[in-house]
Amino acid sequence: MSSEINTPRLVVNKVLAESQREGNGATVRRSIGRPGLKYLDPFLMLDEFTVSAPAGFPDHPHRGFETVTYMLEGAFAHQDFAGHQGIIRTGDVQWMTAGRGIVHSEMPVGEGVNKGLQLWINLSSNNKMIEPNYQELASEDIVSVENDGVEVRVIAGESMGMHSPVYTRTPTMYLDFTLQPGAQFSQPIPESYNSFVYILEGEGIFGTLSSKPMPAHHCLVLGPGDGLHVWNTSSNMIRFVLIGGQPLNEPVVQYGPFVMNTQEEIEQTFQDYQFGKEGFEMAKYWSSKQ
Repeated sequence: MSSEINTPRLVVNKVLAESQREGNGATVRRSIGRPGLKYLDPFLMLDEFTVSAPAGFPDHPHRGFETVTYMLEGAFAHQDFAGHQGIIRTGDVQWMTAGRGIVHSEMPVGEGVNKGLQLWINLSSNNKMIEPNYQELASEDIVSVENDGVEVRVIAGESMGMHSPVYTRTPTMYLDFTLQPGAQFSQPIPESYNSFVYILEGEGIFGTLSSKPMPAHHCLVLGPGDGLHVWNTSSNMIRFVLIGGQPLNEPVVQYGPFVMNTQEEIEQTFQDYQFGKEGFEMAKYWSSKQ
């Protein structure tokens, strides 16, 4: 075990992400953003999605936060009203800052099953109305390190001495771990961060060796501390993401795809979207070509 962790974080809440319908015929397992875990500052939502054509997420708006899409299997085509378009393939990441306004579509490519994670990260009040922006990482450009049966893909933040190039307006770490049977690992986490684990495959022990193994599709909220200990005592590998972020400690008023600080700002956002102004000027002239 690493000696750099003085106060290990323990699991203080666990939520099973049960399947629900979302978008146009898509299925998601929502962990953050459901009644049992409404919000984990600065995180607004985490969905593990499974989509096959013709289902998907047709044209819809956003304001006031960021979406991080991580493709685990298959591919998604993305288009927005500013002319940005592209395909996010297996292992790719799209880090989209919606800022003052985006209308976009996210639809599957091909006939197979498409799976991934979408995380919503809140923006501070002074960043909510910035211009939209994209950071896109192809799978081969994501830093990956493997040592002693532990592999990590560093999407944001730092692990095993390797840094991601992603700039996070709300300070964030996003790590994708795979542990082989018998492997164990310790990951430092900034003490000021709120953090959680989402298990994609297999089962593992988190926090303390006396804890019960936790299986796939569980979101584990971590308590205070400066890092996390993980053990894989099973005969199968485990894959999970470890995500943490600096709390904003600001009011959150959310209505669907809009997240602001006050009810008045939400009402203004509806007006802006309806009348095509203050960031939504192109909304009434655009529809995706999918």
